[in-house]
Amino acid sequence: MLTNPDMNITSLLQLDAQFSEKIRLVPYPPFIKQVMSILAHSADSWYWGAGLAMAWMIGPQGWRSVIKLLFIGIIVTALFVQGIKFLIKRPRPEGDWGQIYRRSDPHSFPSGHAARATMLTLIILLSGHLWFGLLMILWTLLVDTARVGLGVHFLSDIIIGSAIGALFGGLVFLIIG
Repeated sequence: MLTNPDMNITSLLQLDAQFSEKIRLVPYPPFIKQVMSILAHSADSWYWGAGLAMAWMIGPQGWRSVIKLLFIGIIVTALFVQGIKFLIKRPRPEGDWGQIYRRSDPHSFPSGHAARATMLTLIILLSGHLWFGLLMILWTLLVDTARVGLGVHFLSDIIIGSAIGALFGGLVFLIIG
């Protein structure tokens, strides 16, 4: 029985910070840091927006319905995640990597990158593109690991972000796809 919910939430947050610290790769070799930096940025929404716009213009016509779902998924997932971030306002872990995120989006919970990566992956899988979807699963796991490893997220930010991404990926596919 929970006698003091605030104490239990505090304990869970401390446990989350401890697990997250174990995942962090500090100190890490320069090459690994560079690879992780690229992976951590690779789920940025504006990269995906630009890439999807290019794919729409010059890519195969058969992918247009999937591209439309991915665009819609990015928008609705981002709106939901940002709403939660401004309600919860959990600060990011201490660190010096990712200053652009720390300035423009100082809240870590939930991870928008984890939500976006999972949503994109699920829509691609549900659209029947198994080979690409399997590569996306690997990419998603690497993005998630990089976000915690470089210290811009706690593990719980990633877990809940991924759950949100799965929810919105499924909903966008079922309702619009």
